[in-house]
Amino acid sequence: MTVAVVLFTSDLRLHDHPPLRAALNAADEVVPLFVRDPAVHAAGFDVPNRAAFLADCLADLDSSLRRRGGRLVVRAGPVAREVRAVAAECGATEVHMAAGVTGYAHRREERLRAELGAGGVALRVHDSVVTAVAPGKVTPVGSDHFAVFTPYMRRWSKEPLRDLLPAPRAVRVPDAARGEEPPSRAGVADVSPELPAGGESAGRDRFARWADTGLSRYEERHDDLAGDATSRLSPYLHFGALSPVDVVRRAREKGGPGADAFVRQLCWRDFHHQVLAARPDASVQDYRTRGDRWRGEEEAAEDIAAWREGRTGYPVVDAGMRQLRHEGWMHNRARLLVASFLTKTLYVDWRIGARHFLRYLVDGDLVNNQLNWQWVAGTGTDTRPHRVLNPVLQGRRYDPDGTYVRRWVPELAEVGGAAVHEPWRLPADERAGLRYPAPLLDLGEGLARFRQARGRD
Repeated sequence: MTVAVVLFTSDLRLHDHPPLRAALNAADEVVPLFVRDPAVHAAGFDVPNRAAFLADCLADLDSSLRRRGGRLVVRAGPVAREVRAVAAECGATEVHMAAGVTGYAHRREERLRAELGAGGVALRVHDSVVTAVAPGKVTPVGSDHFAVFTPYMRRWSKEPLRDLLPAPRAVRVPDAARGEEPPSRAGVADVSPELPAGGESAGRDRFARWADTGLSRYEERHDDLAGDATSRLSPYLHFGALSPVDVVRRAREKGGPGADAFVRQLCWRDFHHQVLAARPDASVQDYRTRGDRWRGEEEAAEDIAAWREGRTGYPVVDAGMRQLRHEGWMHNRARLLVASFLTKTLYVDWRIGARHFLRYLVDGDLVNNQLNWQWVAGTGTDTRPHRVLNPVLQGRRYDPDGTYVRRWVPELAEVGGAAVHEPWRLPADERAGLRYPAPLLDLGEGLARFRQARGRD
């Protein structure tokens, strides 16, 4: 019997899985392997919300494999060591995995190649598993990546997608493959109360239902804060419980303005992957420096705490921050507003905000989280790096009757209509009974400080 190993990382599914299909084609038996890497814990990335969602994904993957005669093998320890050990125990000659773009993914691949090569085992790395179009597949003349989204999207849209791969009918796992029980969500503490269920089954079901009911109206409704009309597929894409190639193809098959707008968002995801693949340091350093002298944890301690806790005195900002804690997720428009408020109104280092998001977001990853924060802060790929979003005007535009604010800021539940966005303008006797803080600062003062810091006053 020939044996191959499939190392699952951020691709926790059976449908449209190139590494799994390649392993099944290459060998009689396959070891579906997931390694719980202590380096992820040491780096602080296994926060409760993502640990719980990951547990759901692994349980669902194991269940799907068992229905096909297989099982998921879970090991714990340094990835390269554990993969080499499994390959040796089972007599595997090949290991298949998806390509990644982060510094961690590059280091993991290098160590795997060295460890496996020493034992005579080949490492096969597959593209277009966690993205629809592989990073580096389309490049501009004279550069290794696109630094501006629109020309990237024009090229990306013309790039043919690979064929979809069906889930296997059977997976035969060698008896010698040993592992531990997959983790359980029940064993994870401090999970956000309304964190969704993870896993491929849940992701495919959510996408199918939303494609039938929400996709056609996505263009007109995706910024509606109270309408909650976005797909909420980002956690499933982050963990690879859904194939981005499959999602793009199915959206394009539906067609129409809503589908086009949705595919544009998926293109943004691939765009960020190709940026970070070319510039790995952008996860921690300014992609384009603006000479900022950001306020840090000590200088802005009180402002940062108020922002984190959702008590800035600007209702739409506070609503977004409270949604984050309660759901482990935040509406995309709210993400833009709270990030702009922290970086440009409070003039606080974007990395502080990015770390807080990674503490709670179930879809948080270094690629999209860091580069979206840089886009808002004006240190990334935004072609208008000095724009500042006004939370009052944005609230009135995207939450016109205040429903989103009242949902997450119950102190303002009795304030009617658009007045909820400026509670400081209410009569004194009404304000006194709200138990809601006054604004941290005047928006004009924040704008003036930012413009001065950027040399634009």
